[in-house]
Amino acid sequence: MIFKRGRYSGFLRPISYIIDLLLINILAFPLFEDKVFFINYAVFISLAWIVIALRSNFYEIYRFTRLTNILTLIGKQAIFLILLVFAFFGFFRTLSYNSYEILKYTLYVMACITIAKLAVFYLLKKYRVFLKGNLRQVVIIGLNQKTDQLRKFFQENPEYGYVLKKTFDLDGNQKTSLEECLSYIDEHNIDEIYSSVAKLNNKELSTLIDYADNNLKILKFLPDNKEIYSKRLDFTYYGYLPILSLRKIPIEEPFNKFLKRSFDILTSTIIIVGILSWLTPILAILIKLESKGPVFFKQKRNGLDYKEFYCYKFRSMRPNPEAHLHQIRKNDPRVTRVGKIIRKTSIDELPQFINVLKGEMSVVGPRPHMVSHTQMYAKRIDKFMVRHFIKPGITGLAQVSGYRGEVEDDNHIINRVKYDIFYLENWSLFLDIKIIFQTIFNALRGEEKAY
Repeated sequence: MIFKRGRYSGFLRPISYIIDLLLINILAFPLFEDKVFFINYAVFISLAWIVIALRSNFYEIYRFTRLTNILTLIGKQAIFLILLVFAFFGFFRTLSYNSYEILKYTLYVMACITIAKLAVFYLLKKYRVFLKGNLRQVVIIGLNQKTDQLRKFFQENPEYGYVLKKTFDLDGNQKTSLEECLSYIDEHNIDEIYSSVAKLNNKELSTLIDYADNNLKILKFLPDNKEIYSKRLDFTYYGYLPILSLRKIPIEEPFNKFLKRSFDILTSTIIIVGILSWLTPILAILIKLESKGPVFFKQKRNGLDYKEFYCYKFRSMRPNPEAHLHQIRKNDPRVTRVGKIIRKTSIDELPQFINVLKGEMSVVGPRPHMVSHTQMYAKRIDKFMVRHFIKPGITGLAQVSGYRGEVEDDNHIINRVKYDIFYLENWSLFLDIKIIFQTIFNALRGEEKAY
């Protein structure tokens, strides 16, 4: 059978193509008085859309895909669509439409496609929960902490549509042989097999892989306690030789680098022109009236590739020789009255948008530390230096997750590093936007560690 019971991805994806192409072409129909031009447009835009969608994996959305990843794919495809539409109308200059009408059409199309895509995604979740359709029958081979976490995930998240039929213990009191596992999979028409790497030897791994390949079963492995398996490995070929890299950093891809830098330039320009241009003179007067010293405070920090740069802030403390050595503490006597206010609201960080415009920082990224602290943490905290693979940020995932401000103990910085590494390995523009909104919300609400 081409389509197995319970699996609908075989025709869901073609339906998605059809819906999107219908929206693109039907909404374009009123723009054309000459139907020959419309046919030319329909053929051009349909073929180009399919080619680009295949290239960008626009339809590679699965039941476990994150919402931020879906929105990222939509954002990329929207940019490509705008370029394609303007390219077509630019080539046929005889078509009398202004840029605003063309842009409005493309944005309207992408809005409709977004609604349709998200509707299908969420309706399928409801369909799996209430109507028990689009389900995957799964088993877990090997019992340990990792597989137990997966078992709980399947049981607590029915909207993903995974029905756990059985978990096999290969070395406990109720020990089951691999052959018995495979017999059970055959008898109960299992769709997917999840296996622990640690619980199988090389021969058993080979047997399981061969069985899955020969019986059209989806086989997935869970990492064991060997740390390399928990990495987000990047697989590529040097000629015909397979090579694994320890991690893939999305921001390093040319298009993503362009997208993030464009976002940084646009955001920093808006903040500098729209806020700093009038706020700086006001704060300058208040800061100068309370204490002598410069309006801006600059401090060396480590950025991309561990390079040093001067990070700018509005001065919130009285000038003191300890500023470059000791981080601020609660009820720090060095902080001025104006400083307490601007630190509580994070206004003191706004000059860092100048760093962003200069290309030394990004709006979102790991927070940079003082040079002396970077050197200290690099010696004490495992993987601390990984943060320097990307530009530091004004705000970051760790900060909106409760790890901002004063580092109270090693556990605090360890968790901060974990969030920073997750961010650099899972970056998307929509993740940046989510972090920015969360930062604004936290600033308005007031944070306990904002001192």
